[in-house]
Amino acid sequence: MKNPPQFRGRTDLVFDRLVKSPHKERLADYLALLKPLDDRGRYLPFDALRFRWPSGLDSTLCWALVKKARAAQYSRLLPLGEPARWLQFVLTPQAQKAISAVDRQTTTAVLEYMTGQIGEHAHFSYLLNDLIKDEAISSSQLEGAATTTRVARDMLKRHRQPRTPDERMVFGNFKMMNFAWERRYEPLGVELICAMHRVGVEGIDDQQYSPGLLRTHDDVVVQDGHGNTVHSPPPVEGLVSRLQALAEWINRPHGNPRQPGYLHPLIKAITLHFALGYEHPFRDGNGRVARALFYWFMFKNDFPAFRYIAISVLLRKAPVKYGRSYLDTEADDLDLTYFIDFQCSVVLRAVDGFTEAYRKSLVDATRFDGWLRETGFLEQLTEKQRTVFQVAKSGMAKEFTAANVKENLGCSYNAASAALNGLVALNLFEKRKMGREWVFFLRPASAG
Repeated sequence: MKNPPQFRGRTDLVFDRLVKSPHKERLADYLALLKPLDDRGRYLPFDALRFRWPSGLDSTLCWALVKKARAAQYSRLLPLGEPARWLQFVLTPQAQKAISAVDRQTTTAVLEYMTGQIGEHAHFSYLLNDLIKDEAISSSQLEGAATTTRVARDMLKRHRQPRTPDERMVFGNFKMMNFAWERRYEPLGVELICAMHRVGVEGIDDQQYSPGLLRTHDDVVVQDGHGNTVHSPPPVEGLVSRLQALAEWINRPHGNPRQPGYLHPLIKAITLHFALGYEHPFRDGNGRVARALFYWFMFKNDFPAFRYIAISVLLRKAPVKYGRSYLDTEADDLDLTYFIDFQCSVVLRAVDGFTEAYRKSLVDATRFDGWLRETGFLEQLTEKQRTVFQVAKSGMAKEFTAANVKENLGCSYNAASAALNGLVALNLFEKRKMGREWVFFLRPASAG
């Protein structure tokens, strides 16, 4: 990765150089680069742009023109680090698309409409409960947890205690995501950040993580897969005051479009994600806390569908791009546009995936009800039994216990047990004793 030339405000001299030989002969080619995006609408870093400029042009001059165009559109966010530098960004088309998708598809009103459309088809709650677990699992896997998604889901569904450090990481992330939801209306402060870290990492390896405690030495660095240091966080001295300044900025109202300084909550949440990762206030677990704080802020601003939108599932599939978006921002004088653009591309896909899952759920519910009528089961099954039966037939879950049916359907343990045993009595389900509990699953003859 080649870092960009640093001008430190000297891009004002670029036009003086352009009108002199040999550059003035290519003046039109140079001036065509005076824009923040490339010809395909992308906000690319110097390392990518330098191979796309016409041959024979001076790359330093080309970059100066791009930076001059970007500087004219920068919006300042907040100072970060020591010595302090301003985070700034350009609102790109990618970011605008993500903001539009979030506003249209993730608000409280939209989620209420979705669940209202599903109506009595309570199987949707099974889907939502699975999606809640996916972020905790994938965020842990992004940090290196080796447990599989299937095993991790099974552990969380059956409330089984974690047996390995990797499972403890998943369980900690799950608790941290629930913590973010439960504490969503509290103001941000150093205490809340530390509490979130403690909830997420306590009991994994307390000596490694120091749960809930800020780092006290400047011996923490971020390394790539080859052991090279790619980020040295700001010094410990002043860390608390910098975190307090970040919290004050987060707590400041920016969400009124009629007031100066308006900033959409999605951009602010992504900024919080980056800032926490940049400061790296803990010995370990910083990435998990940064991602949980992103969710916390979206919850706080009444985008509850993010409970079911697993950003880390997509981040885990592109860890190099995720890391590069951090590095490009740091290398280019804290131009946060690279990080925002990448995160917005992920948010767009994640929101689309959630919406598609909802639409598929509606279609499946309609088809299933038709099948029940045709087979004569509709009148024989209670509402809870229809729900569990549909979940089993769809493959959304393969094993059921009274405890997880109780959790997913919000009923009593006895009602959940009665529903499952009723399905066995109708020869639709089988049951088997596993340890101390009965586990129910679809009979092969009922799967067709």
